[in-house]
Amino acid sequence: MSLKEKLQQDLAEAMKAKDDRRVQIIRLLRDAIRKQEIDQRKELLDEDIIGVLQRAAKQHQDSINAYRAGNRIDLVEQEEAELAIIQSYLPQPLTEDELIAIIDETIRTVGATGPKDIGKVMGPLMTRVKGRADGAKVQAIVRAKLAG
Repeated sequence: MSLKEKLQQDLAEAMKAKDDRRVQIIRLLRDAIRKQEIDQRKELLDEDIIGVLQRAAKQHQDSINAYRAGNRIDLVEQEEAELAIIQSYLPQPLTEDELIAIIDETIRTVGATGPKDIGKVMGPLMTRVKGRADGAKVQAIVRAKLAG
C-alpha cells in the first residue's frame, strides 16, 4: 500500500472515530502532497511523499522550539501531538551505530581520503539515508571522519 493510500485509509478511520486532530493533520498532509503534485505536474512516489512529510515534521519541530522559548507549554503539547501523527508515517530513523556503519561503508566505496572528498561522499550517502537521518548530522559525522 502506498503512503497516499495509507493516508486516505487513515483519514477515513479517523473520521469514523471522530478523532478531529488526526483528521486535521492528515488533511493538511494530503493537501501538501496535492500541492506538490500540482507544482511538479506529476504524481508523487512514496520517496517524494516522505520529503513532504519531513518538511511538515520539521515545521512542527521548529514551532515546538519557538513555543518552548516563549514558554507556551499548551502550544508545545499540541504541536508535539501533531508531530507524533506525522512521524507515524515516516520511516524509522537510523540509530547512531547504523548511520556510522553506512557512512564508513560509503567512504570506503567512493575512496574518499580527506575533507576535499566530502561532496563525493555526501551524494551517494544521502540517497541511502534519505528520510532516515538528518542531513546536517550526517554531514557533521562525515566531516569529522574525513578530517581525522
